[in-house]
Amino acid sequence: MACSVDPLVVGRVIGEVVDMFMPTASMSVNYGSKHVSNGCELKPSLTTVPPSVHISGRPTDLFTLVMTDPDAPSPSDPTMREWVHWVVVNVPGGTDVSQGEVVVPYMGPRPPVGIHRYVFVLFHQKSPFPAVAPPESRANFCTRAFAALYQLGLPVSAVYFNAQKEPANKRR
Repeated sequence: MACSVDPLVVGRVIGEVVDMFMPTASMSVNYGSKHVSNGCELKPSLTTVPPSVHISGRPTDLFTLVMTDPDAPSPSDPTMREWVHWVVVNVPGGTDVSQGEVVVPYMGPRPPVGIHRYVFVLFHQKSPFPAVAPPESRANFCTRAFAALYQLGLPVSAVYFNAQKEPANKRR
C-alpha cells in the first residue's frame, strides 16, 4: 500500500509556519508562465513583481493571503523568522488577489544566504475587515499570531517555493 506524505510537512511549512490543516480551497500562484508548486525552485530575479494568485470560491467569500520567509536571514539561523513579504485581505473568491486590499506591499525574495522557503498561506475570512494595521516591522512576523488576532482559524490552502541567491553574473 503506497503512502504519501504532504509536501507542506516535508518542507516543514506545517510545523514552523502553520499548524496541520485540511485544504478546502484551491489557490493558483504564477510568476509569469511559471506555476508555483510545493518545493519548486525559482530564481529571485523571476519573482521581483507580485505573482498572479487566483483563488477558488464564490464572490461572496473573502480571503486573506500571507506570504512569508521562515528562513530569514539564514536557514541555519532564522533569527528574523518569519519575514513578511506580502499581506492582502478582503480578496473575493473566484478572483485574483489584485481584487483585495494590500496591507503589506509585495517585496520579492532576496535570500542573502542559503536556500529559503517562500510560503503563501490562504485564510478564509468570516467577514470583511474594515481596517488591518500593517506590522511595525517585516521581521519576526508570525502567521499563526496574525491568524489568531483576526480570528482567521486554520489556513484553507498553502503553497511554497524555494529560492537562493543568484550569482551576480547569472541574473536575468
